[in-house]
Amino acid sequence: MLHGFLPSAPLLLAVDPSQGTVGFMLVANGHLEALFVHPACFGAGVGRQLVEHALALHPGLTTDVNEQNSKALGFYQRLGFVQTGRSEIDGQGRPYPLIHLKHRL
Repeated sequence: MLHGFLPSAPLLLAVDPSQGTVGFMLVANGHLEALFVHPACFGAGVGRQLVEHALALHPGLTTDVNEQNSKALGFYQRLGFVQTGRSEIDGQGRPYPLIHLKHRL
């Protein structure tokens, strides 16, 4: 599944000259599909910078967060995202409830 998805998704990297790649995100059609930050860089603003870049390109950006991931939900809410819905299953039909978010303009 991942192999089929990655080649077609725009991949944006966060690079630190001394550490190399410290994070990346995938944005497709105004939807933040994935955001990953190296754990050693948590709290350093890497995720915020990536999301702010995505917002500059895609006002009204949307994303989904696993309902059990309260840290991620809080992160997006602090950046101005609001809940627009909820699904009982994830995008692959697995029983992992998702919170749907959209950045308020």
